[in-house]
Amino acid sequence: MARRLLPATTLRLFNRRFNSTVSTATVLQTLKPEPAALTIVDLDDHRKLFASVSTLKLLRSSINLGLTSNETFVDFGMWVMNSRLMETSLVRDVILKTVKHTMFEHFCAGETTEEAGECVRKIHDAGLRGMLVYAVEHTSDNTGCDRNLEGFLRCVEFSKSLPPSVSFVIAKITAICPISLLRRVSDLLRWQYKDPSFNLPWKLHTLPIFSTSSPLYHTLQKPPPLTPEEELDLELAHQRLQKLCQKCVQENMPLLIDAEDTSLQPAIDYFTYSSAIKHNRDGNPIVYGTVQAYLKDAKERLFMASKAAEKLGVPMGFKLVRGAYMSSETESASSLGYDSPIHNSIDETHACYNDCAGFMLERIANGNDAVVFATHNIDSGKLAACRARNLGIQKGNRRLEFAQLYGMSDALSFGLRNAGFQVSKYLPYGPVDMVMPYLLRRAEENRGLLSTSNIDRVLIWKELKRRIKSLEFGR
Repeated sequence: MARRLLPATTLRLFNRRFNSTVSTATVLQTLKPEPAALTIVDLDDHRKLFASVSTLKLLRSSINLGLTSNETFVDFGMWVMNSRLMETSLVRDVILKTVKHTMFEHFCAGETTEEAGECVRKIHDAGLRGMLVYAVEHTSDNTGCDRNLEGFLRCVEFSKSLPPSVSFVIAKITAICPISLLRRVSDLLRWQYKDPSFNLPWKLHTLPIFSTSSPLYHTLQKPPPLTPEEELDLELAHQRLQKLCQKCVQENMPLLIDAEDTSLQPAIDYFTYSSAIKHNRDGNPIVYGTVQAYLKDAKERLFMASKAAEKLGVPMGFKLVRGAYMSSETESASSLGYDSPIHNSIDETHACYNDCAGFMLERIANGNDAVVFATHNIDSGKLAACRARNLGIQKGNRRLEFAQLYGMSDALSFGLRNAGFQVSKYLPYGPVDMVMPYLLRRAEENRGLLSTSNIDRVLIWKELKRRIKSLEFGR
């Protein structure tokens, strides 16, 4: 067990948060380290941060980040991509080629597994790891699900031929289970939470999916049971996930399941947790779930799932994110006359994220669970790094990983790397037209995130000016 270096009073305050109504912001303020303690992650030395990045790469990054932080440019790009212009083959080809050499090359690892592999090798040389993402979107039929499964399996197989720097393979349940069925399963799970006597004969053993503050308004009436055809489709989807999990166990490659919106998330958590119970063994979490900290119930659900897994002797892994469905979640709740499931302010979301991070670090310090801190927020990254150090967690601990999107927050990635932590980049790959929904979704869902690229652009520009002055064009 790791030695605890935080004062006992601070630890008591942290533990008390999960069993009291004390304000999250108040407790967080108590726990926040002094500014001097956060220098464990140094983002001031731009020369050191970008030492492994070529001048050409820095210049292209500066241009792309500038474009994607411009709301007018993003709006125009999304309008073009969703317009009838894309129905004209000549115009479509021109647009796709333009996208390929701008946004695609900046935010994606390539069109093929070979190109993705080359990207993994490059970031490996820079001291980073890669999360391989076969960037398919949701599908509506079993044929598409089978095709997507083969893509995920090839991704796992290919990852073993790369340097030992592929940290995770990422999968979406909506790619291997028809989305309409996921909605039905989510409705049934919500109703059973409301009425525990409601029988679901197909349900497998799982971890807690809901808490007392979970949004249940998606299911206002008792849903009909699954039809025989739906039960068959559910079994097929379960078999696909088991085949993928078994491949990951065979290759010892962690599988991280992405989160989606709250109308589907109960079914996604059900698939994730039931698979984790089966495949996470001997202290080795293979299947990871995702918790979105912008949801009001995130902290309680994380706590309940982690504790339930501990009682079962199941090592559990979680990716902690803020969330990416803000507009759709708020609109959906409002249309039904309910409050948004999302925190009322960005400060509350930050506080929830940091609270969840602190809880997971405590778990790791005590030899339980594993976590991926997927964040572009510099304060959260620094705070988590400082807490890890104070808890005596070794920087090379395989149960602790930081992650950022490829092409974004490189300063934070390199700063955490320089501080000795394991850092991964989220690497989506696939043909440009297949990855386009991912790029459009990323642009729409992360407008605020794209605007926070200012700090990267400032640091990159400072480094470019330094290189120009010193004539370091050969880097």
